[in-house]
Amino acid sequence: SQLPDPAIEDQGKEYIRPILNKYAAVCVRCPGYGTRTNTVVLIDSQGQVTFTERNMIDADVNQWKTSTYEFKLHS
Repeated sequence: SQLPDPAIEDQGKEYIRPILNKYAAVCVRCPGYGTRTNTVVLIDSQGQVTFTERNMIDADVNQWKTSTYEFKLHS
């Protein structure tokens, strides 16, 4: 979850680089492994929060459900 990591990248660069590129992408698609959820949290200077999350439905890359929640932070 913390990839890419510079400490890892320096070890075995020619071996690890293809793995990092494959699994550190914004949207991963591999057999048996991949992105199933995307989350964005926006907070403006007045403390207004917009939380949007997109979830894959039934492991089908063509079906997604998007939910958005908005609220204000208390000071």
